[in-house]
Amino acid sequence: MAEESRIRVGLVGVGNWARYGHIPALRLLPEYDLVAVSSRTLEKAREIGRTFNIPRTYGDMQQLVDDAEVDLVAVLSPAPEHALAVKAAILAGKDVYCEWPLTTNTKDSEELLQLAELRGVRHLVGLQRTVGSSSLHLHELLSEGYVGQLRSVRMHVSMAGFGPVRSASLDWTIPAKNFSHVLSIYGGHFMDMLFNAVGQPATMTSLVRTQFTKLTSSTGESFPNETPDGVMVMGTLQNGAMFQIQLEGGKRNPTGLQIDLTGTDGDLQITNEKAFVTKHNDLIRGAQGEGQTWRELATPNHLSLLPPTELDASVQDLAHLYAAFARDRVHGGKMGRDFSDAVAMHTMIDMIYRASSSETTVVIEEQS
Repeated sequence: MAEESRIRVGLVGVGNWARYGHIPALRLLPEYDLVAVSSRTLEKAREIGRTFNIPRTYGDMQQLVDDAEVDLVAVLSPAPEHALAVKAAILAGKDVYCEWPLTTNTKDSEELLQLAELRGVRHLVGLQRTVGSSSLHLHELLSEGYVGQLRSVRMHVSMAGFGPVRSASLDWTIPAKNFSHVLSIYGGHFMDMLFNAVGQPATMTSLVRTQFTKLTSSTGESFPNETPDGVMVMGTLQNGAMFQIQLEGGKRNPTGLQIDLTGTDGDLQITNEKAFVTKHNDLIRGAQGEGQTWRELATPNHLSLLPPTELDASVQDLAHLYAAFARDRVHGGKMGRDFSDAVAMHTMIDMIYRASSSETTVVIEEQS
């Protein structure tokens, strides 16, 4: 790819996920150059720059977004810091990537979407699970009618994290105002993936619960738990199928991801030993007809947008998102996930809370 056509990326914040995911993903793709980084201090930014050979370093986020050598600003800081950095990037006329959750509330996310559209900048949100090759394969199987008419969907997602004790890297998730918990993070990623494949909900009832009533921080301090660690959602899809979702944090023996799909002509199972930081792509197994043997359905090569790589599946999912953005940037269309998808997920989470607190069934208006 010609040097002048490459997308020059500046990173705002470099934590564990950036080091494990973003930097390797961007380095894998020929469409991108990693050119700048900002951190809370210039000294920290320079240290990151030396470690990862990133030439331009800043101790101030505004300096990075104003840098004429940066085309795409990737906001990788914790969720409470997203809105300020994303808005600064948009006002500087830069394309912008932001981790999910886009912000800590629906209103702020809606305002960023409106501002990005008004200023004509491209935007991307980190709901990468939806565009990974395993998820694209599931979407393709359903579109091709592998199960016939879909009758029911069940998804269970569990993780050891978000239990009663928080590590130092997750202390900031303790306050509810930071919108960083089982429903917002895991629910956002996996519901976006699932509903993009099986269709959108038409009705839902839910239970949003806090089962660990006390949280202990990395310093040993105890706090009342303000956030949910167990969620159940049940309802109907717009295509008439039933669905059930369960999210469990703090599970002593987590089972990762489990999805069962039942149709009139066949069945599918999707499993992964972990929900995030997964080394392997989801295992998809299927059976068609009555009483047939389950068999593994390998992901077709044409669903990969990446050069050959041994990166973990979680990192490949993120690389797929960046590859989709680069493709959309050149050819138009929308293969990636953007701020409109983030707003839709914020709205869905609001509905789940509302259904739980009111103990009623919420009827969802079909999106045009």
